[in-house]
Amino acid sequence: MPPDDAGNRAVVERQGPHLRASGRPFIVHGFNTYWLMYFAADPATRPTVTAALAEAAGAGLNVCRTWAFNDGGYRALQLKPFSYDEEGLPVNGPCPISMHGVGFCIMFSALDFVISEARKHKMRLILSLCNNWKDYGGKRQYVRWGKEAGLDLTSDDDFFSDSTIKSYFKAFAKAVLTRINTITNEVYKYDPTILAWELINEPRCHSDPSGDTLQAWIEEMASYVKSIDPVHLLEIGVEGFYGPSTPELLHVNPDAYSGTVGTDFIRNHRALGINLASVHIYSDT
Repeated sequence: MPPDDAGNRAVVERQGPHLRASGRPFIVHGFNTYWLMYFAADPATRPTVTAALAEAAGAGLNVCRTWAFNDGGYRALQLKPFSYDEEGLPVNGPCPISMHGVGFCIMFSALDFVISEARKHKMRLILSLCNNWKDYGGKRQYVRWGKEAGLDLTSDDDFFSDSTIKSYFKAFAKAVLTRINTITNEVYKYDPTILAWELINEPRCHSDPSGDTLQAWIEEMASYVKSIDPVHLLEIGVEGFYGPSTPELLHVNPDAYSGTVGTDFIRNHRALGINLASVHIYSDT
């Protein structure tokens, strides 16, 4: 059983079409700020994280969606497959593992800080585990790692089908879900500060417009995440495009192309283990 939360806050659960915490309705008033962990890694910008959460809480917001990944590159959380920036090194000294240099704390500690600050401000978090796009690594970096390991990969979309690449992602997801926060001493998968896990930001699989490849990946990863953390909500991270399973709704998409990128909103969210839906809204102006 998860340990008792001293702040008498409960994990948000879905009951039918509603979200509830401790039996009471939980209404999402949220915002998206992807850079919190990145800023928290530098003492010079860390106060910005606290300020952003405080301002949001003051405005009545109660949920923040942010990245829980940075794959390879500068200030990487995942240095390479099965290797993460999580050693307990002092903030005021050099970090030889990640080469951040003096003044930068390790990235997992930065994520610990984000979660701790969110908790202080009664803010719930949606934590995304990967990116479809190249920013902060994402599926392209996973495929690059695979090629460096000798895998015969031809497309970034191999992220969704290659068994070795999928093992990289599963290992990272497990490392995040089972992380013990160095500030709160709470395991992430038990922390009620976390509203939901998100599998991947804006997944697309252009190489298979039928949607079968992405659907299989969603089903596999949802099952895996739920095997580790059956309590927290889980969402996919899709943009919200309708696909082949609902041809009568394709005209609602922004354009014809949107229905051919391998996502299928209704079908995707019927995957076992997915119990929260989200869409991405971009203004026309």
